[in-house]
Amino acid sequence: MNQKIVYDFTRFTTTDYVGEISCIVWHISCNLRCNYCYNDNIVFAKQGLYTHNDILDFLSKRKTLLTAVVLSGGEATMHNLVFFCEKVKKLGFKIKLDTNGTNLKAIKKLLSKNLIDFIAIDFKAPKDKFKFITKKDSYDDMLNTIKYLLKIDFPFELRTTVNRNFIDENDIKEIINTIYCLGYRNVYYIQNFLQTSSNIGNITQNKLLNKDLIDNSKLTIKYRN
Repeated sequence: MNQKIVYDFTRFTTTDYVGEISCIVWHISCNLRCNYCYNDNIVFAKQGLYTHNDILDFLSKRKTLLTAVVLSGGEATMHNLVFFCEKVKKLGFKIKLDTNGTNLKAIKKLLSKNLIDFIAIDFKAPKDKFKFITKKDSYDDMLNTIKYLLKIDFPFELRTTVNRNFIDENDIKEIINTIYCLGYRNVYYIQNFLQTSSNIGNITQNKLLNKDLIDNSKLTIKYRN
């Protein structure tokens, strides 16, 4: 609780957790190295600016202003979140987890203690491109997490960040078919690659996804950015 594993935190947002007024806690480190990731400073950071205790101090003064806390990163599940989440829950906040879905053990532990209210999983790529984009062969780990959440009927969303140089319309079609066959029926979000001053792969984007070629007959598709 006193380790500086929080790179920074967003004090107020109404967009990251739909229907809630939240703060976002950005945890350092990640087990993936996605080419398009613009949080490279968070991913490679050895230490953050804040501890979980610092965040709890902030939240204790915002109980009438905020309704939820979003755990993000980096990859938040690389850290032991149980004690922190217990304290956040005692303050009366809902908790949303943003994750790449590759750490099912940690997610199960949090869910078994009723510490998470909603999960957003970044479906990075179809199977044949997953390792190329993330630099890790964890596709099946992510898929197992999705299967588990569907099995226990837990509320979650799936989303994919698209840089058209790496992910094309056929890839999105494959992802949609995959998650539909698994039994996913919630909204599938497609997020456009955000060009920033730096990213892990030092990449740009010179072509956008053609939305007219995306099949929306199976799932509701919504676009962000």
